[in-house]
Amino acid sequence: MIFSETATQQELRQLAQRFAQKDLLPFVEKDEHEERFRPEVIQKMGELGLTGIPLPEQWGGAGLGYQEYIVALEELAAVNLGYAISTAVTGLTQIILNLFGTPAQKQQYIPSLASGKAIGAFALSEAGAGSDAGQLRTTAQKVGDSYIIQGTKHWITQGDSADTIIVMARTGGPGPKGISSFIVEKGMPGFKYGKREKKMGCHTSHTMELIFDQVRVPEENRVGEEGDGFKVAMTALDSGRITIAAGALGIARAALEVARRHAQVREQFGKPIGEFQGVSFLLADMAVQLDAARLLVQRAAWMKDQGMSFSQEAAMAKLFATDMAMKVTTDAVQILGGSGYTQEFPVERYMREAKVLQIVEGTNQIQRMIIGRQLIQR
Repeated sequence: MIFSETATQQELRQLAQRFAQKDLLPFVEKDEHEERFRPEVIQKMGELGLTGIPLPEQWGGAGLGYQEYIVALEELAAVNLGYAISTAVTGLTQIILNLFGTPAQKQQYIPSLASGKAIGAFALSEAGAGSDAGQLRTTAQKVGDSYIIQGTKHWITQGDSADTIIVMARTGGPGPKGISSFIVEKGMPGFKYGKREKKMGCHTSHTMELIFDQVRVPEENRVGEEGDGFKVAMTALDSGRITIAAGALGIARAALEVARRHAQVREQFGKPIGEFQGVSFLLADMAVQLDAARLLVQRAAWMKDQGMSFSQEAAMAKLFATDMAMKVTTDAVQILGGSGYTQEFPVERYMREAKVLQIVEGTNQIQRMIIGRQLIQR
């Protein structure tokens, strides 16, 4: 059940759903197997207005909010999580530039990202700085009117296809206060691709190692002031947690629908398995958890759109929705039994995709730390 959507949100949902069914579904299994990402998919979404939903019209966006954004991401994720994540990460780049960028940076970079003509990435994590991102070691040394970036980033979504990358690097002393953020463009001398991770799932979304070997970035590519980088990153992650939670809704809803249909037609002991309490109770719990998660995600999106503080609510939504998706997809595999464990049915893919959502944009253990800290400080 979708609770109290506006006409605009309903139209966006239908638009994203039609696109996903027509332009993603026919080749999703093949591309997952071949680990293929199609940039032209993002371009087509841009033509439909799906890649800049929460950005101002001034910079080529749709001028809408996160309440509209999450319905589109949910529909994409219900067919393929990889492209939902790709859209969200390109959106994260735009959100950072819109919040912290100069007018010149906004004019130069946001329109192409919002239109789907360019792809964005967010480079924060490193081998020794994942959950503890404040300990990152990549450096940006000021030399004249430029910065020289040196270091390696890990687990960067679509780093190999991104045109515009927001990179966090150390310009000062140890800890979060010594970090600044920069715009790095594809093709800059010294910017190289390392290994591509071999992952459990989400194969259409490439996860990369990025190497910065004396990459010279002009001073005008710094986002915010020196030392603002950690604040930029954490502010962006609050928004990113809402989009990840929306992806969890899509996966879980798709898994529940496959399980429900299977329970209606699969017969054992002379009747559909859905008539057995053991299965019907599983389905009931799946539906309840999905609706509860949806309300948490909608609340966080609404609070962001209202300009309210939403960090705790975003963490709650991300925590609950992604844990829910993991459980719902696992239970969907159980309901399908042996069939659910095969690649003939999509629930095994949903289950593998759901796992990453408990890790990205801050692990769910980090979400509990955020929620607990804010409760104590309140």
